[in-house]
Amino acid sequence: MVREISQPSDGAVTVEQDGAIATLTLNRPLKYNVLSTPMMDALESALDELASDAGVRVVVIGAAGKAFSAGHDLGEMGAEVDIDGFRALFDRCTRLMLAIRQQPQPVIARVQGVATAAGCQLVAMCDLVVAARTARFAASGINLGLFCATPAVALSRALHPRHALEMLLTGEFVDAQTACERGLVNRVVADEELDDAVRSLAGTIAAKSSAAIAGGKRLFYAQLDASLEGAYALAVDAMARNAVLNDAREGIDRFNRKR
Repeated sequence: MVREISQPSDGAVTVEQDGAIATLTLNRPLKYNVLSTPMMDALESALDELASDAGVRVVVIGAAGKAFSAGHDLGEMGAEVDIDGFRALFDRCTRLMLAIRQQPQPVIARVQGVATAAGCQLVAMCDLVVAARTARFAASGINLGLFCATPAVALSRALHPRHALEMLLTGEFVDAQTACERGLVNRVVADEELDDAVRSLAGTIAAKSSAAIAGGKRLFYAQLDASLEGAYALAVDAMARNAVLNDAREGIDRFNRKR
């Protein structure tokens, strides 16, 4: 059963919950779901609300229409905007991207059509990505004389640095299968199978211990930025904290009784 939950009044992002899976849908299809300031505000607000909802175990970010997202709203980047205005805009986008990383639930991107510039950055910041076979990805700012510096942060962490830099320097599109081979996408499926594939992946994760998943996601990203010794220190503490939780205690006990 799918139910709508509270959402921003202007409908820039719609929110639905199906069991333990919440889906946030970018809902400006006629504008290719550009990440305007209102869109970013709505998306972060929805994520913030879901973060404290114990009934939600997985969050999916999708989009209405033919495109996932064409990136920033260029209407907010006109000649009247000074350097402080641009800093404020890109800082606003950065807060959204960090909110996705800090979300306790895993966030899955459901991608159809194109994901360009900040739209590609949004994909790269999600924890997992399922893409339709016809989806395409690009860091296209360079085609306008603007190097995609903030998307570079996400892309350089999701792809091999050379593949990321090629996208950033050329602005050329990468198809879904190539994006999968390079690490930006987890799974590529036929367009008509996209929803089922996302639901299957989300359902598999939702069936696991929410406490273990939240702690595991937090540990995973923290250890990536640590030295080998530091990463193991973080992992030892995280695993010990996890092992004393009821879900782990019960799971280990079930295994031992079966054996």
